[in-house]
Amino acid sequence: MFKEAEKGNKEVNVERTEEALGLSPDIIAVGCPFCNTMMTYGVKHFNKEQSVKVMDVAEIIVQAADL
Repeated sequence: MFKEAEKGNKEVNVERTEEALGLSPDIIAVGCPFCNTMMTYGVKHFNKEQSVKVMDVAEIIVQAADL
């Protein structure tokens, strides 16, 4: 999966992760593989891997349903 960076002051993964972390989440839910990669790298950028998990919505449903 590769996409050229777009013009702007910040990388998109950093900007989106910063927005999400501003809400002090325990989990950031994503719905696609690209978003999962982007947010995972963003969480690592902010050194929050120990306190914030990035999970696909399907993973959250499986966990909630105890499947």
